Amino acid sequence: MSGILEGKRVLITGVLTEASIAFHTAKLAQEQGAEIILTAFPRPTLTERIAKKLPKPAKVVELDVTDDEHLGRLADVVGEELGGLDGVVHSIGFAPQDALGGNFLNTPFESVATAMHVSAFSLKSLTMACLPLMQNGGSVVGLTFDAQYAWPQYDWMGPAKAALEATSRYMARDLGKQNIRCNLVSAGPLGSMAAKSIPGFSELASVWDNRAPLEWDLKDPEPAGRGVVALLSDWFPKTTGEIVHVDGGLHAVGA
Repeated sequence: MSGILEGKRVLITGVLTEASIAFHTAKLAQEQGAEIILTAFPRPTLTERIAKKLPKPAKVVELDVTDDEHLGRLADVVGEELGGLDGVVHSIGFAPQDALGGNFLNTPFESVATAMHVSAFSLKSLTMACLPLMQNGGSVVGLTFDAQYAWPQYDWMGPAKAALEATSRYMARDLGKQNIRCNLVSAGPLGSMAAKSIPGFSELASVWDNRAPLEWDLKDPEPAGRGVVALLSDWFPKTTGEIVHVDGGLHAVGA
């Protein structure tokens, strides 16, 4: 049997460690038949080292999503490697330390602007940079952390994720005529590099111990990776503007 991504060409951002959702997405995508290319910033060598643990070799391209020059050359670099794209995975998020950890009311706008640019606006800029390679349509999948709620310690990453979710909906509206689907996976908390940058992360994660209907494992990014791969596939041909929760069901229950 062939995999659900057989013949697909996918660009994946955010592969930093084996604990990342992006790494597991890349691994599963290859196992399901996709050709992939990875992007990395600020240390492509780190991603190149992690990429060696994938089932097959994968080229790594340096990409700062806030740098117009990097974005401007992306299509040429990826096109030379893969010829085109059928999918894009946005697994990028960043906020300065003074925008996290209980400092919400005192965070300066400059730090908020950085969080918004890297974590939300980059979904649009990355997709537009890849658009020339998606002549036959395709799937854009991003990663969010449920922005319906104000989470402990998460502070300005919450509004940044809310902006990401809104951006995905508007992109779904405007790119549908080109047969490009835009969806998000809302994952539960995981012990990734991104999580470790959030002061008091354990307080946030402990919510899942008490409320998630399905047992949640902080050390297992594979379920979220499976969600991303499913949305990249042709099994959701008419689904766009959606947020698929892979969070053990916590989003569905109250206190």
